[in-house]
Amino acid sequence: MLKILIADDHELFLDGLRMVLSDIDDDVSIETVHNHMELQEKADGKAQFDLILTDLAMPGMNWHESLRLLKEHYPETPIVVLSAVSDPENVMQAIDIGASGFIPKTSSSKIILSALHLVLSGGLYLPSELLNITGKTETVPENKGPLTPRQLDVLRLMGQSKPNKIIARELDLSEGTVKLHVTAILKALNVTNRTGAVIAGKEMGLID
Repeated sequence: MLKILIADDHELFLDGLRMVLSDIDDDVSIETVHNHMELQEKADGKAQFDLILTDLAMPGMNWHESLRLLKEHYPETPIVVLSAVSDPENVMQAIDIGASGFIPKTSSSKIILSALHLVLSGGLYLPSELLNITGKTETVPENKGPLTPRQLDVLRLMGQSKPNKIIARELDLSEGTVKLHVTAILKALNVTNRTGAVIAGKEMGLID
């Protein structure tokens, strides 16, 4: 059984999401809460969940604090933000704290299911329009090929077989931001894994 916890204070959205999630697996158990305080009471680390979906703009407490507590209680459980507000700053903060995905509420049911399947398989999901977000604000005169300068930095270190944790340390980024860049690199180079990205990068002259 796939156990899912949803936190959202809009009952109509919850009803629709329940219907969508009924197609994610043959055997699904869904529990719902309606604010950050209820979320923390339910997700206290004692109950087991395979997936947690949460809105940001709910009463009860600051969403940053709520998300951090969730990650403390469920470090191995995918936590996905479903929000009507998808500005870059909130997206990056949520990923940095530890969210495995950020799905706009305007997404179709097909996209939501696809995103959640990706997250449940260990991936990181962000909508395509947000994949070029960088961890720091940078003023750059030009791009080299399909990647941003920061993504090129990440790709070069990937070419040296360095893991995300080391890349994050060397570039002074969070590990979540590095994951975001890796996802964007794979998408931009139309490859499915890190090795393919390095090979494609060399073939395109992006890295030595």
